[in-house]
Amino acid sequence: MVEYVPILIFLGVATLFPVATLVIARLLRPSVYNKTKLEAYECGVPPSGEARARYPVRFYIIAVLFVVFDVETIFLFPWAVKFKALGVFGFIEMLVFLGILLVGFAYAWKKGALEWV
Repeated sequence: MVEYVPILIFLGVATLFPVATLVIARLLRPSVYNKTKLEAYECGVPPSGEARARYPVRFYIIAVLFVVFDVETIFLFPWAVKFKALGVFGFIEMLVFLGILLVGFAYAWKKGALEWV
């Protein structure tokens, strides 16, 4: 049971610290808000338009393409670590992988999916 004392102390501090900071913040902050304080803040500029404006679909396409190409480049790290062990076969497989990646990139570029506006 003595072995668990440091863990219990850590859990106690981990629980007490956030609770204490939230209580202290609640005691110190102003509790009366005026109309100006409750308005939306957009970098010092008065808000224009609706807050729940729709994003164009192109934004999501670019985001998904970024995630896809980012995840695919992560596959290069294990290959680079085991490059000598994989030999020529591993090199050819990586060339095929990069070829498929480049074909997808060229297709997205040709379709205009990478244009921001």
